[in-house]
Amino acid sequence: MKRFPSARPLLGTALALTTCAALLGSAAPAAASPGSPPRPRVTLAQGTLRGQTHDSAQEFLGVPYAAPPVGESRLRAPAPPQRWSGVREATRQAPACLQFSPFGLRDPQAVSEDCLYLDVYRPRTAHAGARLPVIVWLHGGAYSQGTGTQFGGRTMADLTGSVVVSINYRLGQLGYLGLPELAGENERRSGSFGLMDQVAALRWTRENIGAFGGNPGSVTVSGQSAGSGSVCALLAAPSAAGLFHRAVLQSGPCTLLRTPDSARAATEARAFASRAGCAEPAAVAACLRAATGPALVEAARTLPTSGPASGDGLLPLDPAAAIGAGAWNKVPVLIGSTRSEARMFVALSQPYLTADEYTAQVLAGYGASGAQVLARYPLSAYGSPYLAMSAVMTDSTFACHTAWTAQLFAAQVPTYVYEFDDPDSPTLAGAQVPGLDESNAHSAELAYLHDFTMGERPLTAAQSALGTRMKRYWGAFAHFGTPVVPGQTRWPATDGRGTALTLNPGSTQSSSTLAADHQCGFWAAQARLA
Repeated sequence: MKRFPSARPLLGTALALTTCAALLGSAAPAAASPGSPPRPRVTLAQGTLRGQTHDSAQEFLGVPYAAPPVGESRLRAPAPPQRWSGVREATRQAPACLQFSPFGLRDPQAVSEDCLYLDVYRPRTAHAGARLPVIVWLHGGAYSQGTGTQFGGRTMADLTGSVVVSINYRLGQLGYLGLPELAGENERRSGSFGLMDQVAALRWTRENIGAFGGNPGSVTVSGQSAGSGSVCALLAAPSAAGLFHRAVLQSGPCTLLRTPDSARAATEARAFASRAGCAEPAAVAACLRAATGPALVEAARTLPTSGPASGDGLLPLDPAAAIGAGAWNKVPVLIGSTRSEARMFVALSQPYLTADEYTAQVLAGYGASGAQVLARYPLSAYGSPYLAMSAVMTDSTFACHTAWTAQLFAAQVPTYVYEFDDPDSPTLAGAQVPGLDESNAHSAELAYLHDFTMGERPLTAAQSALGTRMKRYWGAFAHFGTPVVPGQTRWPATDGRGTALTLNPGSTQSSSTLAADHQCGFWAAQARLA
């Protein structure tokens, strides 16, 4: 397959933060008012749920899709959910999964290992048998943090006539621990428990979403950053075949988020187990299951969480390699990124970078190509070393890898590419550094698609209007496999040469210059020389 640049050492710890989609908690559900209509009920094989009406949609919160992965079930494949008797209240969201780098949770204590739950949002008029398209959302957070409860789907469901499902999945070493002693305990011989959770949630959706009015034959799996990396993995996972029918990848291109192989995953897992006091191979599984959750989080401090590993029965090939070879679950794809992805990473890791530091880091990070990179990205063309470094990292990682991943898809399936470009987008709360322009950074588009505000201020009227257009595009893609919306700018399928839709509050328009804007020809040449 075509060779693409890998993430360079220059990214350092910045990419380890991917993503800050976990920045804010979701709003509390509105209480039912006197005289409100009867609360909605849905009956599943597990039992009956009683949800609530909130704004213009109905929601069913904290629904179990797998058994609690605790005690002897820790570090095992997910088991089917348990049945319940009577009516289960579905009006409170479940805790987040145990966080291994809890950046930005509204309540850092609202976490638990008993976390395999999901939230379902549907239009008020939905009913069993309505066969509405389904959107399953996978949150980001570097596979180590975040929660699906932060991504409300009420407005998306009501505006687009779809059923939205937002899930939790296991994180950190509890979700991705490639120890052979653990992997050998399940039929896939894999330690990628978080990916298994996602497959289990999709199976639950296929089996149960019809009761909510959803169509199990029209499921779109969607994710951002590490959530997008999870979508890449699901595209390449044989066990996920047939569980979804379209895919949305936001700020997580498959050629960038490469999976570790099983050997590397095992090495990383043994380092973690040793730090947790579980170095003896014969007893390592029992030892890790007996440890406390906080002790495991502490043992993981400063160690990488690489996400799902490839080379086992769950994920035989790295997703980019599988897609390039045509050995994947082929579905229509919508893929994109923000205009200035790396601004957040540079702001959080080295906000006050000096000119000398910029030059030294580029030369060190890009080796023999360093001088050419500096010539292409001279400080004089940017307002500061911070902006220059952000441009280098945005182009060499997210933007060009998005273009290259789109090329792989476009040769095989209908593929639609976007670039989010709002130069006044709110800065993510908790990530603001005084004096820095963090607009269009990683995760900026999320406030336009979900029911919460991720910025330090609410969206303006023009930004809210852009959010409405974006939701309609995403909803049309979920309905038809093509983001065609009457009355909105036509979104053409990419031709693999940079065709994309630019999403801007003032002017949403088709463009053919995405690759040129981010100097992808230059970065491809550096890859060929590497």
